Amino acid sequence: MADRPPGTAAVQRALEVLRDRLDARTTAFLNSCVRCGLCADTCHVYLADGEAESMPAHKVERIARFFRRHHTLLGRLAPGFVGAQTLDQEGLNALAVAAFGRCTLCGRCALNCSVGLDPSTIIRFARTVLGAAGMVPNGIRANVDLALATGNNMGISREDVLETVTWLEQDLQDTLGDPAAAMPVDRRGARVLYAVNPREVKFFPLSLSAAAMIFHVAGEDWTLTSSDFDITNYGYFAADAGAARAIAGRLVARAEELGVEELVVAECGHGYRTLRWEAPEWLGRPFPFRVRSFVEVMADYLAGGRLRLDPGKNPERVTLHDPCNLVRNGGVIEEQRVLLRAAAKDFVEMTPNREDNYCCGGGGGILAASEHTARRIEAGRIKADQIRATGAKVVASPCHNCIDQLMELNRAYKLGVEVRTLAEIVADALVLPAKPAP
Repeated sequence: MADRPPGTAAVQRALEVLRDRLDARTTAFLNSCVRCGLCADTCHVYLADGEAESMPAHKVERIARFFRRHHTLLGRLAPGFVGAQTLDQEGLNALAVAAFGRCTLCGRCALNCSVGLDPSTIIRFARTVLGAAGMVPNGIRANVDLALATGNNMGISREDVLETVTWLEQDLQDTLGDPAAAMPVDRRGARVLYAVNPREVKFFPLSLSAAAMIFHVAGEDWTLTSSDFDITNYGYFAADAGAARAIAGRLVARAEELGVEELVVAECGHGYRTLRWEAPEWLGRPFPFRVRSFVEVMADYLAGGRLRLDPGKNPERVTLHDPCNLVRNGGVIEEQRVLLRAAAKDFVEMTPNREDNYCCGGGGGILAASEHTARRIEAGRIKADQIRATGAKVVASPCHNCIDQLMELNRAYKLGVEVRTLAEIVADALVLPAKPAP
């Protein structure tokens, strides 16, 4: 057994995770980094601040040195020779800054690792160690706790959902001139359950209204749910497997209860990743319904002739920010481009783009970690420079987390752009069916 030096209770709990929670993949990664430095130029945090501690290899080393000290023979016998370090409170403090303040888990560094290492896997393990020590940032932990207590990370009640949907439905009917236009809620047997980010209900109802208009024009059989609707999962950001499983499990159970054929995830990068790729593993079973991003669904409607778009309705230059968890880590890459080419008159790409695009700087839960705000905005300079180079007046991104960060970058770097969801741009371009006769 690895040696366990005296320390605080938090350190002891961290040591237990370091001892008991290592799997073969993480162990292999911890042993693999050769510190060649090729990852440095892939990281938006390092490119923005130029600090050695922001290099992915340096962040990996923060946890690897504890692994070597407590899990390898040379680390125990000659720690200085192999760069091993005893885990203590000071080491945990430095690790917390590296794992939560200098990394957004974007995964871009993995694309260029000379030995095929995925540093984000190691950083997630580091977050698990920190979680055991009670060192998850308060904002992230608060979102986890509120989601577990209320069913969503903003504590929105069923009554609030129903009230918002009621006035949005009336507005939808007025806009379309169709009293039959509806925003169904809790309807059993619908083909599609549309699950949303709580921010759409509380702060961005026009995004929800845009989705409803698209569903209506496409003739979709769909429903919302007034409970357990939250696609976000801060348990994932906290690397708290139990919380992540519980949060995802509630929405999965609700979809099963309603008997839908498809769970459509609103525009949220990590929401899509967790429900499409992670949740079946967390819950240990396949789902009796399909999981897709609303981006994929809109593209299918367009390809199938269920939507007609007029790009002249969006005349200003539009560029696209690729959310890391939807694109690089989720595999939804071309659908948003098909939609923007059809919905906007002047669509231009950022450089680089697609899987190689830079993180906006707001991922990995850092938006909820107020102690890292200054570094988050600084890291976002790389994205701000990308946006400015396009000359775009509108920035589209199919992720509410990215939208929040991009709006902050817009103010901080005086970009003078409008930041919008993809659904809003598509809805504005819709060629609406003729209004029914009175």
